[in-house]
Amino acid sequence: MTDFKPLSEQRQAHAEGVIWDDLMGVVRWTDIATRTLFAYDPGTGRVSENVLPARLCCFALTHDPGVLLLALEKQLARYDTRDGRLHVLADIEPDLIGMRANDGRCDRGGNFVFGTLNERGPEKTASFWRYTHDGNLHRLALPKAAITNSICFSPDGETMYFTDSPTAQIMACDYDAATGEVDRIRVFAELAKGLEPDGSTVDADGFLWNTEWGGSRVTRYSPDGRVDATIDLPAKQPSCVSFAGPGLDRMVVTSAHLGMASPGPFDGAIFIGTPPRGRGLAEARYGHEVRT
Repeated sequence: MTDFKPLSEQRQAHAEGVIWDDLMGVVRWTDIATRTLFAYDPGTGRVSENVLPARLCCFALTHDPGVLLLALEKQLARYDTRDGRLHVLADIEPDLIGMRANDGRCDRGGNFVFGTLNERGPEKTASFWRYTHDGNLHRLALPKAAITNSICFSPDGETMYFTDSPTAQIMACDYDAATGEVDRIRVFAELAKGLEPDGSTVDADGFLWNTEWGGSRVTRYSPDGRVDATIDLPAKQPSCVSFAGPGLDRMVVTSAHLGMASPGPFDGAIFIGTPPRGRGLAEARYGHEVRT
């Protein structure tokens, strides 16, 4: 049994990228299909939304309250949720037709690490990218993929986790946040055939939580890749997971009804509940913290 319940009556086609914004006290996520950024206030139960000019694939918090770094389909942009101002920062693979941004989050050094996705087929033409806190975009030396996902970092920031979802493998590598160098690329965990690892997060104990697209559950893996716990959900396609709340002891899981001929009543719901164990880490923010 699980106490995870939908936080609203909304059902979304392709909810992703869920993050707890501790400075603003809200849970944020995107519905890629509708170009919409959502925010949920657990104090009031209110869900607000902002429609963007292009599909919002993932995003990061910054040290400026209410300001986000967005990975839109083909551009990185700075976006102020308070007044709607958007400033384009960089193009994403402008010469590659059919490619868009996908999963991403900040490393422990304040750099935004994200991947792309091939919308034209299963060919491995997508890459993993790093947008540094001083505004330089470069490709990480990781294998090409079809669907990049599961990007997250160990508590000390020295291990990066990632996946090419159709492979059903979560990978790990040594990672240097100062340089973006990677080493010792290796398999961290393997899912059952037919399942795809989607969004992931790492808790304060260094355990990785992964949503299983097609598996109706979230799985917690120990640092050595063993299955430690699972959370079953009444949705076929869980898509991303984050700890939330002032104590980072709650958990929010997005799901999607994308591609489903007959979605069930909870497919596309955003779930909130208390995990069986573990607490979260504060989400890393893009850029340098300004100290006064």
